[in-house]
Amino acid sequence: MSYAAPLKDMAFVMNELAGLEAISQMPGCEDASPETAEAVLEENAKFCAEVVAPLNWAGDCEPSHWHDGKVTTTPGFKEAFKAFGEAGWQGVQHPVEFGGQGLPKLLATPCIEMLNSANLSFALCPLLTDGAIEALMTAGTDAQKSLYLEKLISGQWTGTMNLTEPQAGSDLALVRSRAVPQGDGTHKIFGTKIYITYGEHDMAENIVHLVLARTPDAPEGVKGISLFTVPKFLVSADGSLGDRNDVHCVSIEHKLGIKASPTAVLQFGDHGGAIGQLVGEENRGLEYMFIMMNAARFAVGMQGIAVAERAYQKAVSYARDRVQSRDLAGSAGPVAIIHHPDVKRMLMSMRAQTEAARALSYVTASAFDAAHHHSDAATRKTNQAFYEFMVPIVKGWSTEMSIDVSSTGVQVHGGMGFIEETGAAQYYRDARILTIYEGTTAIQANDLVGRKTMRDGGALAKQLLAQVTQTATTLAGTDSDDLRAIAHRLSEANTALDQVVDYIAATAKSDIKAAFAGSVPYLKLAGIVFGGWQMARAALVSQQKLQAGEGDVAFFNAKIGTARFFADHYLSQATGIRAAIVEGSSGVLALSADQF
Repeated sequence: MSYAAPLKDMAFVMNELAGLEAISQMPGCEDASPETAEAVLEENAKFCAEVVAPLNWAGDCEPSHWHDGKVTTTPGFKEAFKAFGEAGWQGVQHPVEFGGQGLPKLLATPCIEMLNSANLSFALCPLLTDGAIEALMTAGTDAQKSLYLEKLISGQWTGTMNLTEPQAGSDLALVRSRAVPQGDGTHKIFGTKIYITYGEHDMAENIVHLVLARTPDAPEGVKGISLFTVPKFLVSADGSLGDRNDVHCVSIEHKLGIKASPTAVLQFGDHGGAIGQLVGEENRGLEYMFIMMNAARFAVGMQGIAVAERAYQKAVSYARDRVQSRDLAGSAGPVAIIHHPDVKRMLMSMRAQTEAARALSYVTASAFDAAHHHSDAATRKTNQAFYEFMVPIVKGWSTEMSIDVSSTGVQVHGGMGFIEETGAAQYYRDARILTIYEGTTAIQANDLVGRKTMRDGGALAKQLLAQVTQTATTLAGTDSDDLRAIAHRLSEANTALDQVVDYIAATAKSDIKAAFAGSVPYLKLAGIVFGGWQMARAALVSQQKLQAGEGDVAFFNAKIGTARFFADHYLSQATGIRAAIVEGSSGVLALSADQF
């Protein structure tokens, strides 16, 4: 089945919930009018559907392969990536001065979603390159920016992030790669990095590795890590390529999913030392790398939404075509399974979760733009706080959701879903990595508990919950039965989350393990409540449009119905999740390590 971007829903969320028109009036965002956005999205949808999506199945069947230090990607990937760069898609949100389009993150976000829906494995290369661009934009010298950014933004070169080592998984304090100064402004890098996405491939002329390593006198722990650019081919001052650098791919992993994306083991310095240049100040590498990580974490959340959308589309298509059993209300013969109540329930669960996550992520992207472009300093600060609070939720909740949705997609197919040839299983396998890389769900949850809730005693969370209360109050005052029902569920869920915030803020001081025992359920609850909040806002706008006689009646009715489903089936879970967090820590911590 071909991929068709959900342009109507994307445009609705951008315009009605994320405030694209307001963003387009901010300094530096003037080109992002709703008309421009529509044209960009339509063109991107066409590119993704016609060029990238057809390679998705091929990449699963004929993955990238390694031989004698070189990686050959899936047939067609190299040509598609060249077309991707030439069309300017790598540079949608990057500065015009370096060859980008300079459009806001809100407009880039649906482009990211479409690319990942079309082909998750392919999209990982641009994702990592985006992170490298962000890090160099923030911490690179003028010379480094001049040397690398235009080539990265054009797609002529690609970027990677090199954190993980065999002895250091998520604990970067254990990083042992060495950076030895050479006295000429360069360092020689020695060490092994693992799980490096697109660490070696044949799709670009050069690969710019951003590498964490320690200088000889660096302090122990995370405070002693520096960041270096280590290109595959050395780069002359004029930008021309020189000799091969001493960084080599010694193998790639054989994975459950995203098989076309080469996950490399890179060896630095086996033949005298890989030449690298310091990025920013010494011992501040982790700080700079987190610029990449935050950009990547948001993008991975978009990957979860993207694969969920693709799984949903495939399930709907199959349910329309698969004829089996009579209609429960009576029919002359068997009907398509989409008419059966439980199949509708499954499809609604897929649709509602995907739409809620999409709405929350686009609103979060809008906050990023306001944080960087709004003329008022206080407004910038407020939006920055909102963005930072939501990033672990967008990453953690959206990716966990994608596993649920893609699994349901297999179930809709029945036995045919377990057969690889139908394609439903690929989305399930591809989605499975998303909760793991760029920080596991537990790491996102720990961030939400520690940095985002405990640090200010829950003050910011409470401010956001007050906004949810305002929406619920507005819905409760309408004359719509559906909207009032949504308001009731949203209010109950909001109260449950409010109680959890109080619990975490209080318990962290007296029993830190108890507070963190419910961290992942807390993240899930936050995703449900804030996602439900956006669905409630969407329902309110849709009802207003219907009353005014504007727009697509079927679309707005479907939006209200989907929001009602989310409220009844997901917001209703909030009180149970609250109980698990507030009252469930003793069970989590009941057994000693020896008792498992």
